[in-house]
Amino acid sequence: MTLLEKALTTRLNTAAASVLVLLLAATPLRAEIDITPVTSPGGIEAWLVEEPSIPFVAIEISFEGGTVLDPQGAEGSVALMTALLSEGAGELDAQGFAAATESLAAGISFDSGRDSLRLSIRALSENRDEVIALARSALMEPRFDESALQRERARQLAALERDARNPMRIATSEFDARAFADHPYARPVDGTPESVAALTRDDIEAAHRTALARDRLHIGAAGDITTEELGALLDDLLGDLPAEGGTLPEYAEFAAEPGITVIDHPGPQSLILFGHAGIHREDPDFITAFVMNDLFGSGRFGTRLMRELRERRGLTYGAGSWLASNAFGDVFQGRVSTDNARAGEVVALLREEWAWLAGGGVSAEELESAQTYLTGAYPLRFEGNASIARILASMQLQGFDIDYVNRRNDLVRAVTLEDIHRVAARLADPEALHFVIVGRPEGLEEAGL
Repeated sequence: MTLLEKALTTRLNTAAASVLVLLLAATPLRAEIDITPVTSPGGIEAWLVEEPSIPFVAIEISFEGGTVLDPQGAEGSVALMTALLSEGAGELDAQGFAAATESLAAGISFDSGRDSLRLSIRALSENRDEVIALARSALMEPRFDESALQRERARQLAALERDARNPMRIATSEFDARAFADHPYARPVDGTPESVAALTRDDIEAAHRTALARDRLHIGAAGDITTEELGALLDDLLGDLPAEGGTLPEYAEFAAEPGITVIDHPGPQSLILFGHAGIHREDPDFITAFVMNDLFGSGRFGTRLMRELRERRGLTYGAGSWLASNAFGDVFQGRVSTDNARAGEVVALLREEWAWLAGGGVSAEELESAQTYLTGAYPLRFEGNASIARILASMQLQGFDIDYVNRRNDLVRAVTLEDIHRVAARLADPEALHFVIVGRPEGLEEAGL
């Protein structure tokens, strides 16, 4: 049982609580999502899906920027600041803030990534005003107490120590450093042990001023709230934030040269991370590229890479690729792990598969299978108010229009085999691939690599 469910059970009678928990977990799927644009009296914009039948509201707020706003030499400051936002605010220390949140049967959580900082709010209708006041305090009056700072710093340093032994983290750090050169994307999201250890309270306060501002808001809301109520709520919650945040970085062109980078790491397997330049979300061919990657390397059974590397040859438990279409740089990327002794064979095969894709290998049957899967699975994402709110905010952050959610399946169905072949020839380039291999790979020279 989650914290929310426990709190609900203590606040409501047993029967009512059980019904409400089930409703929160499984809002009925609808054929079309009715999204209403909302502009608050103060000019803050949001998208809303009203669902008055359930006394609950979910609000998802994304601030564009995230850890790319870390200054040179202060890497990790946005991540550490984000972790501290719920560790005491106003008159409440960390324990007091947690107790207040639990007493309201609420959810208030912060998270940061490379492109955004996110605030998630979950509230019963009867407690909505108190929950918003608590969230506002966290945004506007964070305490950044020394004890909390030292505690969260220790957690971040411990995570970095674990990452230093994690092959995937090692490969990602090396790949990003090569792919994005001097761009902020080349820096580790959570900083380095040296940078995090050196962070001061002044650095944390600077990150707070830089990352949280009204000019980079993307907001989704779903549940028991009207457009008028949401507008007033947003002004109360966000109206006193600074008008503008720190300067966002320029777009980064993919910089890694074709080739292979090997990082020695003990163990029986090699982790292989690879890729080349990708495609931006605003590109007219993005949907076609998305469908193309699903049938080629999305990681589910039946896709090309899984079929060729796992099912037919037994080289790996899983192989996949993805379109890493970020706000400030794009990569067509993939990942696979295999026995050290077969690493050279896998790298050679990956290049062959990239050439198969670029050369028009995709069949009509493969396209139809991908379209059936993608259109059938999509409605399952909208399983409740929390999911809907999160999707609405994400759509805005990624630059999709308000009608996209209801047009998306039609766009997927409209992709033709000719479209797939054209975009694959444009995007997939086996000669441009850069491989980062963490392990003790064998057979690279024998494979002519």
